[in-house]
Formats: sequence, structure tokens, C-alpha cells
Amino acid sequence: MPELPEVEVVRRGLAEHVVGRTVESVTVTHPRSVRRHLEGSADLAARLTGRRVESAERRGKYLWFTFDEPDIALVVHLGMSGQMLVQPADAPVEKHAHIRATLHDGAELRFVDQRTFGGWALAPLVEVDGSLLPESVAHIARDPLDPHFELDAAVAALRAKQSEIKRVLLDQSVISGVGNIYADESLWRARLHGNRLASGLTRPALRTLLTEVGAVMGDALAAGGTSFDALYVNVNGQSGYFERSLAVYGREDEPCRRCGAPIVRERFMNRSSYSCPRCQRKPHHR
Repeated sequence: MPELPEVEVVRRGLAEHVVGRTVESVTVTHPRSVRRHLEGSADLAARLTGRRVESAERRGKYLWFTFDEPDIALVVHLGMSGQMLVQPADAPVEKHAHIRATLHDGAELRFVDQRTFGGWALAPLVEVDGSLLPESVAHIARDPLDPHFELDAAVAALRAKQSEIKRVLLDQSVISGVGNIYADESLWRARLHGNRLASGLTRPALRTLLTEVGAVMGDALAAGGTSFDALYVNVNGQSGYFERSLAVYGREDEPCRRCGAPIVRERFMNRSSYSCPRCQRKPHHR
């Protein structure tokens, strides 16, 4: 699934190409793409029509638009394969374009979702820690790229968890934006094994880890994100290339870029974890 850098790449493209435009019409061709909007596709289309897009926002891996109607937001769930593409009106319609919003300048904002795990939904805006967030995103913590992210508070939240540090990194209510790829990359940079207990790590070790989380996300963002297949693209359909810089993720049996030991893959929460057995020693309690 897309993580923070991939979502931020999309958000920046939407800010450039959609913000300031007015929605003239909305067409929904797959009911699953609006299943989170309980009032249905006709209601979503009617409430968006005529609205001017004021901003494209993000917290962690969550993306939304605000409008000239001040108390409502359009939350975009990218799911596993969702794409937000801005296309000329006469461009061929993608096979899995399930929502199409025509803008006043003639361009179309298309939600393309092959696996239909994503979708659009309207949500009221609520105030949380000084920010307006969609109600459905209110439980999501700030991420390390947020200018208001508080490092010491995040360290304290991590140390309070009696769980493995990788599992805690993936908890979006503690720190947002981190998924499987960037958790593995950050842990490698910090020389920590993901099975270490968060509560057993020192404050300096956790500060280092969170600093590396921010650094790896910044590097990925500069590279346009990580694109493992054609589904992860920006609003112009272009892929990111951070995959070329990954140190451990997806590199089983390849040499560690730091010490040369072969990278190992282990099962973790129905997916995989990648680490260096020499740089990231397993804890004794496992």
C-alpha cells in the first residue's frame, strides 16, 4: 500500500492541478468506490458539484480536499491500487476509472482503482490539536514530516508501548505515515531490529530512530516515492524511483549496503520484514 511519501507526491500534484478549480460534475461508475459515503453516489456528486477546491491536505497516509463549503472535506482512500489522475477531457478513459470529476477548465480528475479497496467519502471537519481534520482522520497522529511534530512527545509515546518497535511504528495513532517499507528502512538506518521492545529502548535510540524515519521519508519524497508496479504513480501517471535506493526491503539474500552480510526476510503480521542479521541484532527475548 502507498505510504506517506507516495501520498505526499499525489497531494502535491493535486495542489498544483486541482486546487482553485471548480467541480462542474461528478460521475461514479462503481459503487464500491463510494461505499464509505453512506448517503450514496448521487448525494456525493450533488454535494461536490459547483464547489471550488480550496486545498489538498494530508496527515500521514490520509489525503483529503477542502472546499469553499468550510465544514466539509472529501477524504480520498487510495487503498492498495488507487490513483488520482488529472487528464484532458478527451484522453481515453482508463479501464478502472470509477469516479470522474469534470473541472471548470475542462480537465478531469479521475479516481482509478483496479482492486477497488479505495474510494471517496465526504466527512465533516473537526478540530484536533489545533488543526481541522476530517472526522474519519481525527484519530491519526502527526507524522515526522509535519512541521508541528513533537519529537520528545513521540519518543514518550513509543516508550509507553509494551510491544515490538516495528509494530508500534505501524500504529497510525502513535506516529502516522509509516508502513512496512519505510519501517524496515528506518530500522536498518538506526541499527535496530524490529522485534526489540519499544519500552526497552532508550530515549536517545528512539530519537535516532524517529530522525531516520523522517530522513528516509524525505529521501523517498525527493525520489517521487517508491513504485513497485504501475499502480503507484503521481497525478501525471509517472512512477517514483526510490526503489533503487532501498537498503533492505525486498533485498533478501543480497548484501547489506553497510556490512555485506546477506539480508534476511522474516514473517511479520502476514507480511515480511527485512533486516541485516549483523547490523540489527535480534533481541534475546525472542
